[in-house]
Amino acid sequence: MPDTTAAAPAAVQPVIVTPDLERLQRFYTELLGAEETTRVPEEGSVFFVGLRIGNGELVLVADENVETGSPVRILLNIAVQDVDGLLERVAPLGGKVSGPPNDMPWGQRVAHIQDPDGNAVNLSQPV
Repeated sequence: MPDTTAAAPAAVQPVIVTPDLERLQRFYTELLGAEETTRVPEEGSVFFVGLRIGNGELVLVADENVETGSPVRILLNIAVQDVDGLLERVAPLGGKVSGPPNDMPWGQRVAHIQDPDGNAVNLSQPV
């Protein structure tokens, strides 16, 4: 078996392409405490923003021509401290709560939401 450790990726970095970068950044910042780590360009019309959420990173890229909402082919799972406490903040920030949180048999409490672009997001915490 060949040694692939040198070629192994260091991390996976999800990227969301959005027609409204500012709105989506506000959603993740205000809901989850995301911190901006990168902005390109630093001044003027921004097309790339890197966000740190806990020890992970999410990238937002602006494209005014992209369609939002469907088809949904990816799901972001974000570990949080208090699923129930965050749900009341989702709708005022432009997102949508798909239903009440549930305790799953694998030991997580999970709530299904959508961000303002309609991307599927699970908020999860250990039970």
